[in-house]
Amino acid sequence: MAQIGTFTRDENGAYAGTIKTLTLNVKATIKPCNRDSDKAPDYRVTANGVEFGAGWSRTARETGAEYLSLKLDDPSFNAPVYASLIQGDNGENKLIWSR
Repeated sequence: MAQIGTFTRDENGAYAGTIKTLTLNVKATIKPCNRDSDKAPDYRVTANGVEFGAGWSRTARETGAEYLSLKLDDPSFNAPVYASLIQGDNGENKLIWSR
């Protein structure tokens, strides 16, 4: 698993940062949203005004640490990218991807 982004959280619970991969280099936001069902996401991911992902609040079974489970997708991707936004050092949040 590799780190593809770094985000900071504001006082409203929204995250702002960048996502960088071999083909993607964008400033993105991860904002809380209203849920209309149990399976609806807790967060929406946008870049340049375009929504390209969703996130769900999760708790790690082993450590009890809270994190966001994200699903990012774009027509340029071969398949959706799954990532976790985890708390790092000094208030920094790391976006770690897996497939």
